[in-house]
Amino acid sequence: MSKPLAGQVAVVAGGTRGAGRAIAWALGEAGAVVYVAGRSSRAGPSPMQRPETIEDAAEGVTERGGTGIAVRADLMVEENVQSLFEQVRREQGGQLDILINDVWGGDPLTEWGKPFWEQSLANGLLMQRQAVHSRLMISHYAAPLFIARSKGLLIEVTDGVGYGYRGNLYYSLAKISSIHMAEAMAADLKPYGVTALALTPGFLRSEAMLDYFGVTEENWRDGVAKEPHFIASETPAYIGRAVVALAADPQVADKAGQSLSTWGLSEEYDFVDADGSRPHWGRYFAATFPGEKGNV
Repeated sequence: MSKPLAGQVAVVAGGTRGAGRAIAWALGEAGAVVYVAGRSSRAGPSPMQRPETIEDAAEGVTERGGTGIAVRADLMVEENVQSLFEQVRREQGGQLDILINDVWGGDPLTEWGKPFWEQSLANGLLMQRQAVHSRLMISHYAAPLFIARSKGLLIEVTDGVGYGYRGNLYYSLAKISSIHMAEAMAADLKPYGVTALALTPGFLRSEAMLDYFGVTEENWRDGVAKEPHFIASETPAYIGRAVVALAADPQVADKAGQSLSTWGLSEEYDFVDADGSRPHWGRYFAATFPGEKGNV
């Protein structure tokens, strides 16, 4: 099999499950060394109380042809973030080619259907610490490794390609912040040959979402009875393939500062989802909600 990223080193921050794990596995399949960083470990779960672990994710990288390295770290703690990149520097001779910022953990903190003043302020602020402040620290410590080699790709995983309101103030603020961070970091990093951009999946058929709908990947369409829009969902593998396509593109710098989507990149780079389909959340949204701006 082709290994377009053989010899490259990646860090997936928030790589335990969902999009992050799928991205780590896709990078491994493409031949990369992948550091999978997160809180959920065989030594103990994170507050998410999910069964997936960083060790499982890292082993999946190796099984697919890369080299997976699990790093247990609370990425809201600066010392943990600094230690992560010191480990990369020490073990890889300072080489870092790809950074995926996918730290989230905000689902149990999000209160849908309530105005912001009726929601938990503590939860809303914690969401910003988890999904915004952590990413700022991660990028801060990763940037010098990129700059030292005058190359690198930094991807902010978000929700939506635009700045439209996402139905919850705190959630919206976190997701839009990722888009603007990518835009701003792209401007600062451009003189050093480093590319930053934002990338969104569509309706993600993650492990947690499958559990929520009480289905598996084999019978996922049964979830449409609970949520009709689930019919347009995509597996986490789709965004993994999008990341590999970007990382393997010698002209990726042309996309610096942009907010991109799995469905758009699938057409540009001609890749499909795990089941051979080509989900297009943008087209589905436009057809289902005509005239609404949304966040696509």
